[in-house]
Amino acid sequence: MTSRQRLLKVLRGETPDRVPVSPFVQDDYLAYYYPHKTTVDRVSDAKELADELDFDLIAKPRTFEYPHFFQRSYPHWEVHRSQRIDGQYLYDTLEIITPKRTLVQEKVGPNVGAASAGIHKATTRYLLNTKEDVEAFLAYMPELDPEAADAMQATAARWRTTMGERGILAPWVWAGVFNFACELRDIESLMMAPYEEEDEYAAFMGQLSDAMAAFTATAAATDVECIGIQGNMANSAVMSPDFFREYVQPYEQKTLDAAHRAGKHTVYHNCGYATRFYPNYREMGMTLWETVSAAPQGDNDLAIAKAALGDTICLLGNLDQVAFLKSATPEEVAARTRATVAVGKPGGRYIFSTSDFLERDTPRENVIAMIETAKAAGHYIT
Repeated sequence: MTSRQRLLKVLRGETPDRVPVSPFVQDDYLAYYYPHKTTVDRVSDAKELADELDFDLIAKPRTFEYPHFFQRSYPHWEVHRSQRIDGQYLYDTLEIITPKRTLVQEKVGPNVGAASAGIHKATTRYLLNTKEDVEAFLAYMPELDPEAADAMQATAARWRTTMGERGILAPWVWAGVFNFACELRDIESLMMAPYEEEDEYAAFMGQLSDAMAAFTATAAATDVECIGIQGNMANSAVMSPDFFREYVQPYEQKTLDAAHRAGKHTVYHNCGYATRFYPNYREMGMTLWETVSAAPQGDNDLAIAKAALGDTICLLGNLDQVAFLKSATPEEVAARTRATVAVGKPGGRYIFSTSDFLERDTPRENVIAMIETAKAAGHYIT
């Protein structure tokens, strides 16, 4: 069975030959593993790594993460982007000129060479700060145009050719609706908005989620197997299940439904606190939830998550790649990997992985021990 077949079988709720083994690979580890490369790619370089180490790749490129209207100008929507380097930091500025307002967003992140493309930069100035900013944004936000849609089709076709049978494609779209809203407005005001400006919040999130659903439907119509949706900002450490259900979940649902209607699977990402959201996640019905992070990064227990969700939702995780994988011996890695697989494997709907992306300075021998042990321990009896 090929990696692609194995992963798709799990996502369909079927039993493959063994548990898929899919470490979360992105720019940070790729730049560390391939120090001679000046840039790294989440598809071609991740596929090269998966071929070398022989694992089942879920590639998560960021190309579709940036809305078309942040990349180029449209009528009544003039876009200017710039970047500057100041010592150890990268500063990004986005300026959007509309007939009513000029909107400016500024972000900063570490300058780490080839790994910089994978960094989620901190927002130091939000795009939308006033009621008038929001009104201008909603009034002039461009719809997805045929040129942008054609570019998405061509990009995904190139990815699919590169991937072959080594795995599946799960590109991030803009993020979950709440995550994307937190890129535009600070989270404190966003969470107060349902109480202080209920109608305005509903209009903002409604139009944003409609636009994201349309974009997601277009992305799902390309040669990808999954749509990746980032939901980590709306985690159970910052909001209650009731708040999530009323003010976040309906908008996230639109994105999930758009992908599912197009016949594609969904990967919903919350790498932190989620235990109180398990009933919400059952209602939402994503294909796969990642990454079932345990303490201290999250509050999840794989066995509890399996019992609560594993009959309908696939789970991916959850070996600690921060405190454990970087410092343990290969023998310790093998022992914990076997224990993790033993919990996740019964009943299927499980993909072994780390609790978030592999980090630089992770010993190669530990990564190999993890992969080889997980594959050996994950075989199903047929």
